[in-house]
Amino acid sequence: MVIILYTLCALSIPAGFLLGSGPAGRWVNQAANLWFGALAYILLVLITADIIRLILGHMKRVDPRWVKSRKSFVRAGAVCLCVIGLISVWGYINARVIRVTQYDVVIHKDGGNLDELNIVLAADLHLGYNIGCSQMEQMVEKINAQDPDLVVIAGDIFDNNFDALEDPRRLAEILQGIQSTYGVYACYGNHDVDEPILAGFTFPSDKKKESDPRMDAFLETAGITLLQDEGILIQDSVYLFGRADKERPGRGIQERMTPEQITKSMDPTKPIIVIDHEPRELDELAAAGVDLDLAGHTHDGQMFPANILMKFLWENPCGYLKKDQMHSIVTSGVGLFGPNMRVGTRAEICKIHVSFEP
Repeated sequence: MVIILYTLCALSIPAGFLLGSGPAGRWVNQAANLWFGALAYILLVLITADIIRLILGHMKRVDPRWVKSRKSFVRAGAVCLCVIGLISVWGYINARVIRVTQYDVVIHKDGGNLDELNIVLAADLHLGYNIGCSQMEQMVEKINAQDPDLVVIAGDIFDNNFDALEDPRRLAEILQGIQSTYGVYACYGNHDVDEPILAGFTFPSDKKKESDPRMDAFLETAGITLLQDEGILIQDSVYLFGRADKERPGRGIQERMTPEQITKSMDPTKPIIVIDHEPRELDELAAAGVDLDLAGHTHDGQMFPANILMKFLWENPCGYLKKDQMHSIVTSGVGLFGPNMRVGTRAEICKIHVSFEP
């Protein structure tokens, strides 16, 4: 029975890929993503248990016969199953609770017509098999509760496959409900392209990867303005620039603008805010005169122990970092990549209160 169950779970990942986005495929993909997360902790727990067994086997005070006995084996197995089950259930539940993280920053420039700006940052929605209408309803409710002046979405709005969306029309209606004084703006990320995806991972290709035209139309219907290496001036006072993704710059863009090119035509006395999916080029952005850089992409590792690894991969893997005069804020994101759970991290939106003090 155990072998049959394990085989079905193991086959769910390729089966979901082959079945596609129909009703059966959707259910199998959701199960596959949950299994993918559980599998990671099956391996981690079993490796940890084996290390403990080896240590006990070499301890003089421990009877080696007890370590190797069937009774000990059964008890250890039961403990491992409980730990794996608890982690998986908690990870699934935890991923569906969106928290609000607050930051207060001061930009030492004249805000013109604005003395302050309440910004809500969201990122990594990953709309698809894992994330659908209920999560977006919760997100919109949390955003509106912050009474934002400006809402920005820092990429990975989609999870590669537009057909994986639960109900595009309903999702667009939900996102239309975002209430923001100066609008809702977004940039694209590395997953906002049309390509096959298997358990969160994509396939290499020499062909330029671009967004599905339906993704662009979806954002327009949802009332979200896409900034693809372009900017706007809010209230004739504050610049907002949305960068193209570094890995997949998208349709019509061969190479994204450098930080120096971004700010070259801007008035440096005005505050400059940049949304960029990946928190890269922080030194260059700060040197170019950017005051606030908002990003996502990292998910803060999403699942322990990856959240520890992120600290070695990114200068600012999640949270706040001051870079010269520039403030860098990276969110752990709303949605999920691959495994359908979060362990040791949290789903969040960020409320950022910006004060302008020349």
